[in-house]
Amino acid sequence: MFGKLEHELELHVPASEAWDLFGGLGIGKLVEQELPQMFQKVELVEGDGGLGTVLKLTLSPGMPGPACYKEKFTKIDNEKHIKETQVIIEGGYLELGFTFFRVILEVIEKGEDSSLIKSTIEYELKEEDAANASLVSIQPFVIITELAKNYLIKNKTAKGEK
Repeated sequence: MFGKLEHELELHVPASEAWDLFGGLGIGKLVEQELPQMFQKVELVEGDGGLGTVLKLTLSPGMPGPACYKEKFTKIDNEKHIKETQVIIEGGYLELGFTFFRVILEVIEKGEDSSLIKSTIEYELKEEDAANASLVSIQPFVIITELAKNYLIKNKTAKGEK
């Protein structure tokens, strides 16, 4: 069984500023600091934020899905502002019947001072575990991108006042 969920949010900053946050480790640090109700810990396991980087995400108690999982940066395109991470299917998601789980973040330029962040989740699940598709939700990305939008606007205002 294959599934796909998407979410888009307009950011009132240039695509280059949004990419600075989403393209590397910045977004992981931000969610660990600002969303403790969702993420207990975001740890750098391997790499420096570039291709091949591995993060271990530990979810806060009460969050749906596995308690923790690892994700690997499998594609980073700095020109097109696209980052793909693939959840390393070991432990949590594997036990739930997932055979593939990818997150794609794309920053799309809309104008000089405007961009769009598009979040996509793609997954494959064994047919006999199809009921576990309900564990996949775009809602965390709605919350994360809203947080990022507010953070970027706040930093843009702070930079403009200096």
